Amino acid sequence: MSDKPAVACSGLSCVFMGGVSALQDVSFRLPAGGLTAIIGPSGCGKTTLLRIAAGLERATSGSIQFLREDGSTQPLRAGRLTVCFQEARLLPWRTVIDNVALPLELAGVDRRQRRARADAVIQAAGLDGTQRRLPAQLSGGMRMRVALARTLVTNPAVLLLDEPCSSVDEFTRMQLDEEIRRVWQVSGATTLLVTHSVSEAVFLADSIIIMKRAQVHCTHVVSLAQGNRDRTTLEFSREVEQVMRALAHAAGVVTR
Repeated sequence: MSDKPAVACSGLSCVFMGGVSALQDVSFRLPAGGLTAIIGPSGCGKTTLLRIAAGLERATSGSIQFLREDGSTQPLRAGRLTVCFQEARLLPWRTVIDNVALPLELAGVDRRQRRARADAVIQAAGLDGTQRRLPAQLSGGMRMRVALARTLVTNPAVLLLDEPCSSVDEFTRMQLDEEIRRVWQVSGATTLLVTHSVSEAVFLADSIIIMKRAQVHCTHVVSLAQGNRDRTTLEFSREVEQVMRALAHAAGVVTR
């Protein structure tokens, strides 16, 4: 039996104070070990959905659960889950290796073991030589790479990415996209990526959930093979155009 769980979201709704509906009867399934992106207009509920999955917000109704091959389920936050936010959120007084090792330290892992695991992850992320540096000595892109390495250190079953490339320039974003793909492939984690970038979603994801106000509008299955995501090709541009049209329709924008 695979230890990579699927994730099932069933009838998820979230109503904030004042009766504002952030999510309304949202249902989808994330395949085990896959990478799924969520895009949609601002205010459509993307981040609320991810925060509920991370246990940072409460749903009004519905659920997000692990779904294992034997049919059993459990609450998502009860399993091995990790989140990478828009900002790197590194502790400025701790070195790279101590920032990466922090989740293991909080879990009570022995110092020698956690530093050995953190060092292995840092090297796998192409950050060897930065172990003793402080965050202030790194570029913004490198700080995000350290944050991504930190997500790997606990060997997560589910990885939640909340626009991890939103604060960097386009060239750095493309480099980080390569790193995200490597992190996902190395970890084998069932991954959910929230992004505003259609190009990023097409480059990384197996499928793309397109949201409109508080609801799922449609799901687009990316037709390009994972090893054939060259942004300069006509095929890639056509895939982006298809998603852009669906996104425009979800936002109520008329296209020709």
